[in-house]
Amino acid sequence: MFALANENCMKVLFVCLGNICRSPLAEAILNQKVSGTSPSQDISADSCGTENYHIDQAPDHRTIEVAHRNNVQIDHLGRQLSEDDFHIYDQIIVMDKSNLYDTLALKPKESKAEVRLMRDFDPEPDDGEVPDPYYGGEDGFQQVFDILDRSIEAFLKKQQD
Repeated sequence: MFALANENCMKVLFVCLGNICRSPLAEAILNQKVSGTSPSQDISADSCGTENYHIDQAPDHRTIEVAHRNNVQIDHLGRQLSEDDFHIYDQIIVMDKSNLYDTLALKPKESKAEVRLMRDFDPEPDDGEVPDPYYGGEDGFQQVFDILDRSIEAFLKKQQD
């Protein structure tokens, strides 16, 4: 888990299946967008997967490459979603409906976290899911970056309202 500079900041957790493609990229994009903002707009992000396939592994090399091509620093090791996350994070933002179902199935009744789909914030929502680029080519990773970038920008604007 990440260290928070300000305990009063909004804590956002991005969730995908294995935590090596979509969610660590979303984490890196959000953290870069809010770096240097005033403390009153302090938001911190982390990411995880619903499955334990890639615990303690770095993101997929194609995720790292697309982040660097778009001038986003990415530094993350994979981890799995836990019940504790629902008490730590204010917003849990999931990449697709299958992982949304798995996330909601784990959510304790008394938790504080609001669980949403990433594309709920996308001004171009399409089918409501961020596609998993893992089995595709390089262009799929750039497509995911573009979806996440504009969705996170819209999420941040909504937080300022």
